[in-house]
Amino acid sequence: MGYFDVPEIDYTRYSNRQLAAVPLAVLAVALAILGGWYVFTGAPVGLGIEFAGGTELTVDTATDEADIPDAFNEEVSIQSVQTEDNRYILQFTSTDDEALRDQAESNLEPLEDTDEDEDGVVVSGSSTSASFGAQTQQTALYGVAIAFVGMSVFAFILFRTFVPSLAIVVSAFSDIVIPVAFMNIVGIPLSIGTVAALLLLIGYSVDSDILLNNSILRRSGDFYESTYRAMRTGVTMTVTSMAAMLVMAISATLFGVGLLADIGLILFVGLAADLMNTYMLNLSMLRWYKFDGVSR
Repeated sequence: MGYFDVPEIDYTRYSNRQLAAVPLAVLAVALAILGGWYVFTGAPVGLGIEFAGGTELTVDTATDEADIPDAFNEEVSIQSVQTEDNRYILQFTSTDDEALRDQAESNLEPLEDTDEDEDGVVVSGSSTSASFGAQTQQTALYGVAIAFVGMSVFAFILFRTFVPSLAIVVSAFSDIVIPVAFMNIVGIPLSIGTVAALLLLIGYSVDSDILLNNSILRRSGDFYESTYRAMRTGVTMTVTSMAAMLVMAISATLFGVGLLADIGLILFVGLAADLMNTYMLNLSMLRWYKFDGVSR
């Protein structure tokens, strides 16, 4: 495979504490964001309709976007659909689908070619109850937890030593926490799609960390030669994936596919965090393990 021109970093210039300080500081900030979010909202991350409950309507209307909220008695979140002029996706915390449809059809101005006798301005709609959303949320979180625990068990079985396995688990944990904090900052809600992105990040993280650990612990050669060998492959794969996710996020934004744009952004941030955690935090733990007599 081809490689990026990955610079050979002189890790001897930095102590293990210096290498670990930056990723641990970023992790601490991310945890503080999640903790603050939990204190003020009751959940560590903003929840989408699938988890919190609510109603989503897709409407075609000649009403100006800025005037749409005036048509409803409920607070509404509005997203325009780039591929369709005058089409909007409206999200409400209320689950009264029928009342919201009536308000949309009564108060929003239909397009000139819309037959008001058929469905008015509402193209489609769906509603999720709060109780069903809570069950879905619990199922999704169980899925993430099981995937994380399974990854941790696999790491310990593969390397059978505490520190290298712990390095993989800590890096993977940080790779999940940082994107979730980013979601809160930019207003991306937790949904089925974004949970899938977080599951993908667990796989990405394990892949890069195992590559580094295996190269250092199981292949011959100097510690730093083994590190650079792993970096040539790992950084190439990660940066290539980051570029693909960024292109997907930009393209999805231009075409009005909000979920794909959110997934692309989450994966891009998570992969960037993985570069930092793998080649600073994980590496510092492995070097401590190799050179401070822990492995003997």
